[in-house]
Amino acid sequence: MEARGFVHKYGDNIDTDGIIPARYLNTAAHEELARHCMEDIDAEFVSRVRKNDIIVAGSNYGCGSSREHAPIALMASGISCVIAASFARIFHRNAINIGFPILECKEAGQKIADGDEISVNFDTGEIKNITKGESYQALPFPDFIKEIFSAGGLLNSLK
Repeated sequence: MEARGFVHKYGDNIDTDGIIPARYLNTAAHEELARHCMEDIDAEFVSRVRKNDIIVAGSNYGCGSSREHAPIALMASGISCVIAASFARIFHRNAINIGFPILECKEAGQKIADGDEISVNFDTGEIKNITKGESYQALPFPDFIKEIFSAGGLLNSLK
């Protein structure tokens, strides 16, 4: 499993209200959530994001409420994965539950810049910064997490 795309870079403590504002939580439509993804912290995000792009952030990404809407909005907007120095536990769990890949890598969170092109190998955990010619190492996903991703989420993997 691999991803390759351009980076949208954010700092520390990006909360779920920043990812998808609470005023849009009255819908479960993934496309509608994607239209409002990140709008309160990055008004240009929805016009810039392209399929397979990657978010790179600092520490405590996805803090705040326990809403599953946040990783759904990111995935529906075309983001292929999120790399951060660290994740809030509930965001981490929600992302895995819906089959949305996230990787924890402090070095990548610090060194990768907005607009860099990167590739991510989920089997090895290697993150390559194609723009800068650098590599960073995250922990690869364990087999049971890969099975959840392959199935398209936790519920599908249980069927």
